[in-house]
Amino acid sequence: MLNRPVLTLALSAALLATVGAYVDDAAITTAVKAKFVDNRQVDASAISVETLKGTVQLSGFAKSDAEKAVAGRLARETSGVVAVRNDIAVKP
Repeated sequence: MLNRPVLTLALSAALLATVGAYVDDAAITTAVKAKFVDNRQVDASAISVETLKGTVQLSGFAKSDAEKAVAGRLARETSGVVAVRNDIAVKP
């Protein structure tokens, strides 16, 4: 049986890792959205960004394939991003 200090330390480490992952994901989402706002080719208000464990999912609508591609590239180039799922639909 684990003694109490070891168990407390293990539980604290697990909690901090979970909170740390959430904070990292929120920071990645914010950084990607900021890049969209700064880029004239991407309509930041039309694209949603969600991040889970470093994987960024893009959704929403783009005016062209080029806009969709730029959004994907900007997301991939963001620090901390592990993968990008570009689910942006191009308006006809």
